Amino acid sequence: MSLPVDIPADRPILIAGPTASGKSALAMRIARTQGGVIVNADALQVYENWRILSARPSVADEAAVPHCLYGHVGPRAPYSTGHWLRDVAAILQTPARPIIIGGTGLYFTALTEGLADVPTPPASLRAEADHLLATQGLSTLLDALDPLTRSRIDTRNPMRVQRAWEVQRATGRGLAAWQDDTPPPLLPLHACTPLLITADKEWLTARIARRFDMMLAAGALDEARANLPLWDPALPSMKAIGAPELVAHLRGEMTLDQAREAATIATRQYAKRQRTWFRARMRAWHPIAAETLTA
Repeated sequence: MSLPVDIPADRPILIAGPTASGKSALAMRIARTQGGVIVNADALQVYENWRILSARPSVADEAAVPHCLYGHVGPRAPYSTGHWLRDVAAILQTPARPIIIGGTGLYFTALTEGLADVPTPPASLRAEADHLLATQGLSTLLDALDPLTRSRIDTRNPMRVQRAWEVQRATGRGLAAWQDDTPPPLLPLHACTPLLITADKEWLTARIARRFDMMLAAGALDEARANLPLWDPALPSMKAIGAPELVAHLRGEMTLDQAREAATIATRQYAKRQRTWFRARMRAWHPIAAETLTA
């Protein structure tokens, strides 16, 4: 089985790319051709309660080659970039050659550039931040941040703003200051083969629509129904693309066709954010056109 580029068999591999671009298929080709363990770098695929909607590898794929860090976190358990980095550090200590794959840019940045050792704020601050966000809006949290932190984070992302607010309140120090004390990376780019899958917008849009239809056919609605007793939109585990829309359908708030359309739009918007991150932060990675992987 040939590979799309010359990939050294003795170095760790990183595979990043937007959702639905073919990352998992490429990782499987490499693992079958050269060996290795496929390691998840997607913030939603860590949760056990979403296999279909998070596009986790199939049971057959997991049986065919070794996989790590998929579905190993409970839906209510806290899990951050720091948790993921510690899990990956343990894998890097083993003899297995890692093939680290995913669409969460922050995971890859932390792995290859380092992650600041920011203390975890107490749960009481999370509750306070949740209350402020719900009653006073994002601007209240944003206005409390120091200018340097505001200049660095995505100020339109409530999770990023809330995280920065909690850190500043808990430590008396801005998140940017903590980030400036970042230790050396676990896996710098020069020590691995970093691959970035790029995709034409129209090509990816069609793939996204087809994949969501496949998810529905595979039982995504039943998966959403199983999560209804746990449903809390504030939980990170409930951010799976398509989950809010299918839950809304199950509650009679929209038709299935409306849920499908809304979920497809949300996926396209997520892919756009991913591509923006990759263009800005992964210029040194080796690009591979997604269209060539499925030709």
